Amino acid sequence: MEERLVRIGTTYLPVTNVERSADWYVSMLGAELTYQDQDKAIINLANQSIFLVKSPDHQSANFIDSYGNEQFSITFEVDGLKALEELRLSFITNGIQTGEIENRGHAGRNFVFQDLDGNKFDVWSELSLHWK
Repeated sequence: MEERLVRIGTTYLPVTNVERSADWYVSMLGAELTYQDQDKAIINLANQSIFLVKSPDHQSANFIDSYGNEQFSITFEVDGLKALEELRLSFITNGIQTGEIENRGHAGRNFVFQDLDGNKFDVWSELSLHWK
């Protein structure tokens, strides 16, 4: 087989209120809204298309790991520790639920934040070599 998967083109996230969530992603994270109806919104964020899909309450993209901890399923990257610290401060200033900067025992540092519906996201201070 010569064909390979090239990239992740779209991620789907459950949200309870499409309009409110789309507004949040645009105003808080700088996403670009490209389509919206009552059931979904399509945003562009971090070089990826994200569908915000109307879902029941208490639905999220998070999962429970083998230790019983709720985990994120997406990690965003920034270029360096200073960028990570500045982004985290910006999130806190804007009222985004944001965790502490963590040392997880590998290169770089991370923090976790959440959207309005409790979808958790990770931010890593190391930019992938492809983007450097």
